[in-house]
Amino acid sequence: MPRRPFSFLPLNPRFRAASAAFVLLAALPLAACGKNESKGTEEKTINVQVRAVETKSLRPFIETIGSLKAFEQVVVSSEIEGILRTTNVEEGAFVSKGTVLALVEDRDYASELRRVEFALKQAEATLVNAKAEHGRKEALYREELVTKQQFDDVATRLAVADAEVERSKAALAIAKERYAKTRILAPMAGFISEKKISQGEYVRNGTPLYTLVQIDPLKLLFTVSEKDIGRLKVSQDVQFKVDAYPEREFKGRVTILYPTIDERTRSLTVEARAANPEKLLKPGLFAKVMLYTTEARDTVVIPVTSMLYEGKSVKVFLVEGDRAKERIVKVGNKYDDTMEVIEGLKGGETLVVVGQQNLAEGVKVHVAR
Repeated sequence: MPRRPFSFLPLNPRFRAASAAFVLLAALPLAACGKNESKGTEEKTINVQVRAVETKSLRPFIETIGSLKAFEQVVVSSEIEGILRTTNVEEGAFVSKGTVLALVEDRDYASELRRVEFALKQAEATLVNAKAEHGRKEALYREELVTKQQFDDVATRLAVADAEVERSKAALAIAKERYAKTRILAPMAGFISEKKISQGEYVRNGTPLYTLVQIDPLKLLFTVSEKDIGRLKVSQDVQFKVDAYPEREFKGRVTILYPTIDERTRSLTVEARAANPEKLLKPGLFAKVMLYTTEARDTVVIPVTSMLYEGKSVKVFLVEGDRAKERIVKVGNKYDDTMEVIEGLKGGETLVVVGQQNLAEGVKVHVAR
């Protein structure tokens, strides 16, 4: 019987779909295995830029704000009563010590001075006569030609005459002083910052006339936080800037550390003295102050942009070989665009300055050139 040729029977469509699914499921574990093996062999590399940690000679300082005050400020007042005859200076004028600022009408004071001078001359003449009479009576008394009562009367008149001379001398000194006070003088050299009166006004004892300020040197007042007061001492150098002259730096020196802390701001007021020979600086100007606390010393500094903040901690990344190393650091003062590092770094170490945000401990890095 002849053989029938072999042929495939048509498969049921449901059986065909089930067979395909089985083959696919069997292949999945093998594919997944291959992918895991590929991942295990690949390690991500982070591109970074680095810079060597620098050590510079810098002076530690405290940054704060303050304001300038006149070194001396005096309100010049009248010490007598009268009509103000003249006013000789205006606001902004510079006056030397002893300059006549104003004059009070002096006719009454001059008349009183002449009267007291005449009274003194009379008293002195009376004293001369009393002394002469006392001399004569004393001689007669010794010869017992006058009574003791007569001699005592002459001695009493002599004592009264002598007292009257002393009283007249005191009155003359007062009259001279009052007459001199009709000329109101500048008690110190300085600038007239305010004129409070006008010619022809009636002034009394104590009436303010002018405000006089001394602006060379100036006082620089500023505050320092209580955490820094242990670093303060008299004679420390101060450098400051004002908005009026942004390109110039002015210098001063600490003269006074105030004795008490402000309980509201928890800060201490410090006073420095600043020379002002060009008269550029004015009382009332706002100042940005740098108070140098010690002499220059070697300081480790890093770019401010290289630091990462994590809560209260500051960290940086270094490169050792081809790996990133995390380092917690303690920072101090800021110097322009760099920050002082007190602990955690030393000069010469390789610091990541770009790309540190993408790093973690031990990550492989590639240093971009």
